[in-house]
Amino acid sequence: MKTHVTLTQNRANLITSRMIQHLIFGLFMIATLTFNSLSAQTQTSSNTEINVKGMVSDEYGPLTGVNIALKGSNVGAITDSDGTFIFPQALKPNDVLIFSYLGYETRRVKIKADTNFINLQLVSEAIDIVGALASDKPYKSKRSF
Repeated sequence: MKTHVTLTQNRANLITSRMIQHLIFGLFMIATLTFNSLSAQTQTSSNTEINVKGMVSDEYGPLTGVNIALKGSNVGAITDSDGTFIFPQALKPNDVLIFSYLGYETRRVKIKADTNFINLQLVSEAIDIVGALASDKPYKSKRSF
């Protein structure tokens, strides 16, 4: 009978140690998942990529053919017939887009973390035409009889 009691006590200790092992394993898994998701959120917030689209217009309406370029690269876009564009590359915060169109002032727009849509109105600039009038002989009207 003494032997029987000893076996029962060993089984009780065995079950308790298994329960402790499962509890420790469960806590380890919960901690791993918690800290893993926190680090994933931190990484995505620092490497945010922004897809930018927008519309460019002047005081009369949308502008077709406005050049949009990413500063320091050769990536760009052009507005379509209703003045809208979708930039072909995902941008990062602090990137600068340069908007240029003949007869209008060039504008630079700095991308922020919350920039998804750009609604830009360009201002026309005065264009000076420099040159000399080309006339070798004076103008004479023809007389009709």
